Amino acid sequence: MACAAGRASADANKICQIRAELRFVSIITLIIGTNRPGNNSRKVASHLEEIYAELKVPLRVLDLAQLPPEIFFTGFLRRKTKGIPAVRRRGSAFGWVTRRHAQFNGGMPGVLKYFVDRLKFPESFERRPVCFTGVPAGMWGALRPVEQLQTIFGYRNAHLYPERVFLPQINNLLDASGRLKNAELIGRLKAQAGGFTDFVERLKNVKLRGAKS
Repeated sequence: MACAAGRASADANKICQIRAELRFVSIITLIIGTNRPGNNSRKVASHLEEIYAELKVPLRVLDLAQLPPEIFFTGFLRRKTKGIPAVRRRGSAFGWVTRRHAQFNGGMPGVLKYFVDRLKFPESFERRPVCFTGVPAGMWGALRPVEQLQTIFGYRNAHLYPERVFLPQINNLLDASGRLKNAELIGRLKAQAGGFTDFVERLKNVKLRGAKS
C-alpha cells in the first residue's frame, strides 16, 4: 500500500504512519564509535552481532569508520556538505542504540562526538534507550568516555540503560583471530544484550525478539 498524498484519505496516511513506526521500533542500532583502522571495537561488535542473532533480535551496525570522508573536510556549520544528509537520515532512523567505543586521551574518540553533533536535534536521541560498552587499550575500561557519553545522552533526553560493560586492556583480551578469550566477559556482553533488549521492550512496549528487520 502506498502512502496517500494530496486529497487522499487521512486514514490511509495514518495507517502508513503506523506501519513506519512499527518498522522503526524493531531495530537496535549498534554504533562502532571510532574510525581508527583495524580498531578493536569492530572486533567486539562482531561478538555482539552474534549475541543479538542468538536472541533473535534484529540488529543493524553503523560503523563510524565507514562515514564518507568528505564530511571532515568542510566547515562544521555548513549544512550542504556532501554525505551529511545521508548520515543524518541514518541517525534520525535509529531505533534503540547500543554503542561500542574506544578511549582516546581519557575521552571519547573525536569522530564519535563529531557524529553526535551532526545529527538532527532533538529527535535523533530523544527518548531513545541507549547502552554503552567501553573497549580501551588502557586499564580503566573507558570509564571516563562512557560517563561523558552518559552525560551527553542524558542532556539529549535519552533513556540510559544502567548496566555498562567495560573491557580494559582489550589487546590482552583478544586472541590472534580477534576473538574474546574470556568466557566471563562474553557472558557479561550476553547479559547486557539480553537486559538491554528487556529494557527496550518494557520501556517502549514493543517486541524485539523474533521481530523482522
